[in-house]
Amino acid sequence: MTAGADFEAQAIAETVGAGMYAEDAASQALGLKIDAMGPGYARLVMPVRADMLNGFKICHGGLITTLADSAFAFACNSHNKLTLAAAITVDFIAPAREGDVLSAAATEVSQAGRTGIYDVVVTNQNGETIAVLRGRSHRIKDRKTVPTGNDTGADAANS
Repeated sequence: MTAGADFEAQAIAETVGAGMYAEDAASQALGLKIDAMGPGYARLVMPVRADMLNGFKICHGGLITTLADSAFAFACNSHNKLTLAAAITVDFIAPAREGDVLSAAATEVSQAGRTGIYDVVVTNQNGETIAVLRGRSHRIKDRKTVPTGNDTGADAANS
């Protein structure tokens, strides 16, 4: 890619991130924040609050999965082509505790046709791995994630 194309792809990713977050009540309610966006990449952070702990006083695995799944969603939509999760698998490595700040970094591994594969690594503020997620995505034909300019949501280029 040229520098101009790199800049445009980055601008698209940032626009998509902002547009998705504005409509994402679940991520907002959990206190998730976008830390970084790029083409095929997203990093979200989440502070672990007392109301996120399970009966063992560790962060509920479903909330860690939600953080990772959200990072996956932002990464696979970063090209502004409407993309949905088709499958995920999650492995929990270590517990997260109240006061931890978790970071989920999602990276595009493969994009072939309308199917993508993404890896997400969730770490705490000390860089310790808490969980890993692998996601498979499916792009919806001719649909954009967020409107840009005079778009109506249809992908005029049919790419």
